Amino acid sequence: MNAAMIHERMEVLCSTGGYVGTVDEIVGGSIRLAHEDPESGGDYHYIPLDWVESVDEAVHLDRPFDDAMREWQTAPIGAGSG
Repeated sequence: MNAAMIHERMEVLCSTGGYVGTVDEIVGGSIRLAHEDPESGGDYHYIPLDWVESVDEAVHLDRPFDDAMREWQTAPIGAGSG
C-alpha cells in the first residue's frame, strides 16, 4: 500500500464494506478521519496506515467496523503523550 494513493475526502470502508469515515489528511503514520462525520462524535480519530488493506476509489481496512471504532486512536501514530 502506498500512502500517497490516499487523498482528502476519500471514503474509508471496513473489511465488510461499511462506511467508517472520510479521510481528512495523513498525519505521520495515520489517517485522520474528518471530524464532521456522525461516527466521530465531533472529535478527530486516527486510523493507523497499517490497517489499510487496499486503496482504489476508497480506503479499505483490514478489520470490521466495530473493531475499527474500538481501536481507533485520538492522536496520530508517533505523537508524543501529554
